[in-house]
Amino acid sequence: MSALTANAYRELGANPFRPWPARITSITELTAKEKLFEVRLIDERAREAFDFTAGQFIELSIFGVGEAPISISSAPSKQGFIELCIREVGTVTSAIHRMRCGDVVGIRGPFGRGFPFDEMTGQDILVVAGGLGIAPLKSLINHIHDERHLFGNVTILLGAQTPSDILFRQEFDMWKHRQDFNLIMTVDQPDDGWDGEVGRVTRLFDSLEIDPQNTYGVICGPPVMYPFVVEEMRKKELHVDRIYVSLERRMKCGIGMCGHCAVGHQYVCIEGPVFSYWEAINLQEAI
Repeated sequence: MSALTANAYRELGANPFRPWPARITSITELTAKEKLFEVRLIDERAREAFDFTAGQFIELSIFGVGEAPISISSAPSKQGFIELCIREVGTVTSAIHRMRCGDVVGIRGPFGRGFPFDEMTGQDILVVAGGLGIAPLKSLINHIHDERHLFGNVTILLGAQTPSDILFRQEFDMWKHRQDFNLIMTVDQPDDGWDGEVGRVTRLFDSLEIDPQNTYGVICGPPVMYPFVVEEMRKKELHVDRIYVSLERRMKCGIGMCGHCAVGHQYVCIEGPVFSYWEAINLQEAI
């Protein structure tokens, strides 16, 4: 368990199945389907105890409606609030899309295992995102941004279906103009105003040069893209234990009790959602 779900729940005498109330402080419409919600835990003790790593998730409760797992999009270095990028796809997510600033939701977590930030320090980083997969990776990228002196080259490859589907355009504009970030974007279906690359994200590897002995690869996106992106990373001689993937599999309770997220012999809510690719290929039906 994370710091809040173990130590803090015990110290506060709280039930790990009971969500902490949090107030929506900001709502930003990103696309026709996604919104970015900033929430702030109301209980000061819970807010101070909330500590997470990039790649972890929370369970979001809409009272009277239900609960859903949502990746954390804000960087761990930004304390006091939590950012959640939410696509409207079901009952819970549709309910929060109808909410306004000032409304109260419930938060349980953080849960799971995030990206090995400390292990990655001193190394080059290659981030590959597809579609909504940029949501948890935004947390990692901004954490790297805040600790930029600890890393070597940082390359971000982003694929989307259309230009209007690209999330976090303001952040991308910032990353694109930084000389210490190499950002390349591609879309499957360009519009008249698109001046970037066209095609699958895997084609961006053709002109990419990396140092495989000093590089970590990170992938998040639709499951169908994983084998193809890993294949390109392997062509660049990245070892499977230096490639990390984020897998989300029907997380429910967050603490390994309900069994909904079982993959092989492991629970994604505890052992994941971040796995090395070596771990993932040894889990039945993980990839």
